[in-house]
Amino acid sequence: MADVEDGDEPGAPHSHPGSSGSKAGGPDKMFSLKKWNAVAMWSWDVECDTCAICRVQVMVVWGECNHSFHNCCMSLWVKQNNRCPLCQQDWVVQRIGK
Repeated sequence: MADVEDGDEPGAPHSHPGSSGSKAGGPDKMFSLKKWNAVAMWSWDVECDTCAICRVQVMVVWGECNHSFHNCCMSLWVKQNNRCPLCQQDWVVQRIGK
């Protein structure tokens, strides 16, 4: 969530004094992001061996990006999109197994 400048009320439109638009003719910025805090992360639980696509305990395939998926799910996925579903790197199989 962005911090509001001193004196600004949350929900009020933000404008710069004395300007009716940017120099390029576009609208003023409504806000600027000053701080970003990640609140969630996903990581593979190797102990669980659960596919991130179908959530079933499975034979997994690891990509060079080190993400793991159910081999059958990933086989279907790469027919439509040859990228890792999580990080979008080109999908290259590193190994298959449990």
